[in-house]
Amino acid sequence: MLTAGQRGDSPQFKPVLEAIRVPRLGRGRPRRRPDRVTADKAYDSRGNRAYLRRRGIKVAIPVPADRDRNGHKPL
Repeated sequence: MLTAGQRGDSPQFKPVLEAIRVPRLGRGRPRRRPDRVTADKAYDSRGNRAYLRRRGIKVAIPVPADRDRNGHKPL
């Protein structure tokens, strides 16, 4: 997926996950849902976490140390 150089990565989080196709060994349609997603702090948002929760995907995204200081409620 290509975007302009000054665009952030986080808005592309959902489109990239929706484009995942993992071929199965042998027959069958490809998997579209990973078991787990690991990402850096830039992807920590309520929207991204809710999206993963709805799809039943386990998440490993660290929480930025300054989130509480910036007025965000704990997730």
